[in-house]
Amino acid sequence: MQRSARRIGTLAALAGASLCAVALELMRVHHTGTLENGWLVWNLGLAWIPFVLALVLYDGHRRGVPGLLLAPVGALWLLFFPNAPYIVTDFVHLAPAAGVPLWLDAGLISMFAFTGLLLGYASLYLVQAVVREIAGVAAAWTAAIGALGLASIGIYLGRFVRLNSWDVLTDPGFVIGLARVRLAEPLGNPELIAVTGFFTMFLTLMYLVIYGLAGLGLEGERR
Repeated sequence: MQRSARRIGTLAALAGASLCAVALELMRVHHTGTLENGWLVWNLGLAWIPFVLALVLYDGHRRGVPGLLLAPVGALWLLFFPNAPYIVTDFVHLAPAAGVPLWLDAGLISMFAFTGLLLGYASLYLVQAVVREIAGVAAAWTAAIGALGLASIGIYLGRFVRLNSWDVLTDPGFVIGLARVRLAEPLGNPELIAVTGFFTMFLTLMYLVIYGLAGLGLEGERR
């Protein structure tokens, strides 16, 4: 019963945050008559994909679905997972706009970025729980930090190379060629190393904080 109530509460909170973010964007559109920041809504929609996939993976595991059937879901989750924290980089678009205070646009992007991060961390929490039940605590944390590192690479590829998650499926030749070049000279791109290192550290620290807060909440429920 507690698990069901917790799930409903989490879904309601994430949906509420998303609706608030979209409402703020609609208010901006109404005020300015332009769709300058419409891409924020698209990016937030992409951030929901890994969360939904994580729910499917988590529920499938609890119902005893064989791992071989769940593996493609896990692979898709990992492929789309970078879309959630990617919204943090949308601050590069922050610039003065006619008739709109800069602080308003800063708050708008912050709302979308915060919601995207929450969606990403909620999905990672679910996936980590599945790995923990299958392979233990150490493997679960290794997988979680590894996923954050790969997501950081994905953020770089999305922001600087302009790759999308689905390019792996629609244009695999280009993606493989790009990977081959990087693997042949792994230290040949300082920008990639810097961006990946920064976001891996940032995302990991933030996740540890949220994971710890979630643990405190669970302890409080048990008392």
